[in-house]
Amino acid sequence: MNVRPISGASPAGSRGRGGRGRGRALPALALGVLLTLTACGGGGSGAGDGGKNAKDSSAAQSKQSEAVVSIAPEDGAEGVDTSGALKIGATKGKLTEVVVKNADGAEIDGKISGDGATWTPSTHLAAATTYTVHAVAKDSEGRTAAEDTRFTTLTPKNTFIGHFTPEDGSKVGVGMPFSIRFTRGITNPEDVEKAIRIKTEPAVEVAGHWFGNDRLDFRPEKYWKAGTEVTVDLNLDGVEGRDGVYGEQAKTVSFTVGRSQVSVVDAKKLTMKVVRDGKTIRTVPITTGAPGYETWNGQMVITERLPVTRMNGETVGYGGEYDIKDVPHAMRLSTSGTFIHGNYWGGDAFGNRNSSHGCIGLRDVRGGWDEKAPAAWFFENSLIGDVVVVKNSNDATIAPDNGLNGWNMSWEKWKA
Repeated sequence: MNVRPISGASPAGSRGRGGRGRGRALPALALGVLLTLTACGGGGSGAGDGGKNAKDSSAAQSKQSEAVVSIAPEDGAEGVDTSGALKIGATKGKLTEVVVKNADGAEIDGKISGDGATWTPSTHLAAATTYTVHAVAKDSEGRTAAEDTRFTTLTPKNTFIGHFTPEDGSKVGVGMPFSIRFTRGITNPEDVEKAIRIKTEPAVEVAGHWFGNDRLDFRPEKYWKAGTEVTVDLNLDGVEGRDGVYGEQAKTVSFTVGRSQVSVVDAKKLTMKVVRDGKTIRTVPITTGAPGYETWNGQMVITERLPVTRMNGETVGYGGEYDIKDVPHAMRLSTSGTFIHGNYWGGDAFGNRNSSHGCIGLRDVRGGWDEKAPAAWFFENSLIGDVVVVKNSNDATIAPDNGLNGWNMSWEKWKA
């Protein structure tokens, strides 16, 4: 029986179909290779894209900022001067941002000039300190350019500090100036004074005045208002006070002005009127300097309070005329030795006659134990910085630098 093979079932048929299949696959393979070659050869088309990218790159380069930032000193500089060496500028553009910081991150104040060409620090730099600078400028098209540098300031061989009064945290009377004495004579007073900033609440103008080259006092035109808060920033670190001598002090000092108390001594009436917050709270009999030893006239500030002290005439040019080892309730009014103090040896002089060697005496007892004695009462009711005004004495007005007595100088002369 002849049987017809079923198509695709015969191995021979399968082989034959396979041979025909391979013959048909060759064009597909060739096409795949061609496509592959085309894809690879597409570098020609890609080269066209690369030309476009090159043009974009050139355009980007042409869009770089024309502004140029300059910073002096140069990056990595050491031993840099604390004043005058830091200079930041821009050409073909304007500065828009300048940040100068020390190692602790504190920024240095400064100002960009109106034309944007320069930035100037508003203060000196600290000594032996590393600073970083970040400066940005824009050109006329608004494109930015920036520079970053780092440098270190000099380490001084010779230094100075200032000893000041009143102490930080003090409560003082309305006449208390802020006074600072320097350990070296200052030959660059403007730079030193500029480095001391005083803020008050409520706000009031405060000006400094130099006495010689080692003392600088600050005060307002009139006595402080009661309750005023005063903050002093001593930014002396890095200030060149004299050639080659730099400050090494950076400190903030605050003090508060208490109630107002101004006591007026009348050397003729032999009384002292104690005026607190505008009202007389007590009138005390006193004795002042005898003929030939008259007490200074003028406004005097209490600068020291001593429950007991020794007073020896030899220390103030009066030889051995007196040496009292236990003077009670003594408060200093001048550098030259004027005190207002308790007097237990004066007898009936108080309110009757002037009998001292220039001091102002108030009735007291030996040892100062009597709290009701006028001297004890006045001592307990006084602050450093309170004012004692002497009038009608047969002597001159006390010098402004004899103690903290700058109130005896006019405001115009003080500021001059």
